[in-house]
Amino acid sequence: MKNPLIFFVAIVLLNTTCNACHSNISVKDSTSTGKPDSSNVLLSESQWKEKLTAEQFYILREKGTDKPYTGKFLLHKEKGHYTCVACGNELFGSDSKFDSHCGWPSFDKEIKAGKIIEKVDNSLGMKRVEIMCAKCGGHLGHVFDDGPTKTGLRYCVNSTSLGFEAEKEIKK
Repeated sequence: MKNPLIFFVAIVLLNTTCNACHSNISVKDSTSTGKPDSSNVLLSESQWKEKLTAEQFYILREKGTDKPYTGKFLLHKEKGHYTCVACGNELFGSDSKFDSHCGWPSFDKEIKAGKIIEKVDNSLGMKRVEIMCAKCGGHLGHVFDDGPTKTGLRYCVNSTSLGFEAEKEIKK
């Protein structure tokens, strides 16, 4: 690495940003919840690279993160269903979306039990719960137990991992 100081400062800033959004959060101690969907999409990494854009591959397959306050679905208000952009699995209804002011689209529940798999994530010096699409295993974001609704959950999701089906299209 050419300049370790720049790398160190970048890690500290990333950790500070994430901690500001996730302060005072207790995380479930489970290692994994949810069961894979029976119609799993199983592709090799090279097939995923062909199917996804470079940014989608980074988020969904390499567990990347959108920059906060930049995602196309952050302020999105249209009625419909949010899907996994990789496989089309329905993940969240627009009725469960809320503004958590953390920089990423937030939802208080999955559209139907079993659509999302949870796994403990100890990366970046934090203990969090990663959420993944149950159908294709794509990384979506993380879930926290500090949500303002009666579920108490905040699914913090990368816009890049999401697709959207408008309500008018669903009814057809």
